[in-house]
Parts: sequence; structure tokens; C-alpha cells
Amino acid sequence: MAQAAKGDTVKVHYTGRLADGSVFDSSCDRDPLEFTTGADQVIPGFEDGVLGMSPGESKTITIPADQAYGQHRDELTAVFDRNQFPPDLHPEVGQQLQLQGENGEPIVVQITNVTDTAVTLDANHPLAGKDLIFDLQLVAIE
Repeated sequence: MAQAAKGDTVKVHYTGRLADGSVFDSSCDRDPLEFTTGADQVIPGFEDGVLGMSPGESKTITIPADQAYGQHRDELTAVFDRNQFPPDLHPEVGQQLQLQGENGEPIVVQITNVTDTAVTLDANHPLAGKDLIFDLQLVAIE
């Protein structure tokens, strides 16, 4: 039976969860995820987990933070004076904003703290610093 190898286009159903059991994403209610191995389309640990699987095979993998979204970096968190925000913006913890980087690239940040005078923004990926657990099922090798 064929096994997934670098360069193959694969279809995978998955459920991603954290160590506490909370699910952060799943393909179970939609089409399987399709990607080409070796093309940097998914996080490295996910791709490594699929390599060598045969269609119909299922397994659970744990991806350390370093092979997922990296460690949480304090330098990507900043506190801004609340008067730097538009008056019609009502910042709330968990809200995402899109800023423009120095070269015009979009940067997605999340509000992590709000006080009467300041707003804390975090540009880390929401899953940075977390080990990820995936239940995988290889549906097909195209």
C-alpha cells in the first residue's frame, strides 16, 4: 500500500487539541485538509506526522511548540496608550486587529489586556508556546 512521501499531495482529516483537551481546530465537519508535502503549506510537525502514513491509517501525534508556531516571544507584545486608538474603537480582550508593518505587510495582533489608559497588543500566533496534539487520518494520496 502506498505511503505518503515528500512531494505527494495528500488529504487529511484532523482534530487539533491542547494538553488540557480543548479542541482548537478540526476538519471533521468539512472537507479534509489538502496539501503538498515538502511545500511548507502546513507547520513542520504536522507534515512530519503525515509522512509514511497509508490511506485509511489514523494516528495521534504531539508536536512540540518549536515545530508548531514557535515559543511565545515577549518582544512581539507591546503596550499602547489608549488615546492612540480611534475613538470609535472599543477594545476588548481577545479582539483581533490588523495593523500595517514597516514594509506595508499586514500584521494580525490580538488584544490581551485593556485598562482605562492602555491597551496591550500581542503579535504572537495564538498557539505560540503551546504543544499541539493532533488526531490524524490520512484520507488519500492524490
